[in-house]
Amino acid sequence: MIGNPAYVGVTDASVTDLQAIVLALLQGVSELFPVSSLGHTILIPALLQWRNINRSDPTFLSFVVVLHLGTALALIVFYWKEWIAIVRALLASVIRGKLSDDRNERVGWLLVIGTIPVGLLGIFLEHPVRDLFGSPAPAAVFLAINGLVMFFAEALRRRQMAATHRPDRPMQSLTFPQSALVGFAQSFALLPGISRSGASMVGGLLFDLDHEDAAHFSFLLATPVIFAASILEIPKLFVPGAHVVLTQALVGGVIAGIAAYLSVAFLTRYFKSNDLRPFGWYCLIVGVACFILSRMGVLS
Repeated sequence: MIGNPAYVGVTDASVTDLQAIVLALLQGVSELFPVSSLGHTILIPALLQWRNINRSDPTFLSFVVVLHLGTALALIVFYWKEWIAIVRALLASVIRGKLSDDRNERVGWLLVIGTIPVGLLGIFLEHPVRDLFGSPAPAAVFLAINGLVMFFAEALRRRQMAATHRPDRPMQSLTFPQSALVGFAQSFALLPGISRSGASMVGGLLFDLDHEDAAHFSFLLATPVIFAASILEIPKLFVPGAHVVLTQALVGGVIAGIAAYLSVAFLTRYFKSNDLRPFGWYCLIVGVACFILSRMGVLS
């Protein structure tokens, strides 16, 4: 066992260490795979009948966001050389007072622009969206929609390529408005069941990125958003009545980080020659099945 039993968004029982480990592994994998980490964090406890977890409690969200911190750190570690180059190029452009043709500088400003929409929407929609966390039915519906969106994007991209014969473009060739639209697409992940990486990849694909670059840009774009949200949520673990054992949260973050690192290492290879359709089938089948189970009263 890891430490003492901790209370993570509960009624009158504690989340066990095993449950915390499962949630950490779930977060580390499903945040980067285009299958929605929030959706799975709602559906899996419901499927496993973890009735001691109150998913609508703000404390539960705070715990989940700490797990996100592990994911963000894993992305930083995986892309650390690129992040150093991007930060240096951004600082140089600020000092210089104008943009250059440097690739890392261009990518850096694309990430800055792409982060703005999800940051603003996250601030204004946090509380209304949080109300959706209490029931698995909305998460199941959005998960199925997530799958359909990936099918639609793949079909539209193939049609565009056949009609225009345009070659794939590198991510640094995106315009600033296009980056903002990709960031706006990412903001749909505020809805449990919609994948952050899937939504931003779809946006990238529709702007003629190939799957490898769409995934690469998606992972880079997710890093500052996840990291900032995690840092803002961590103080909530220390407020009176938070009922979270910090040790358990930290260990969960480490486990989530390891799982995320392995996930991004796999996905960067996978998207060199594969597309989103297998994940679309998974989301559609699981989403429909979970919705049916919720209507039957099996999931609650």
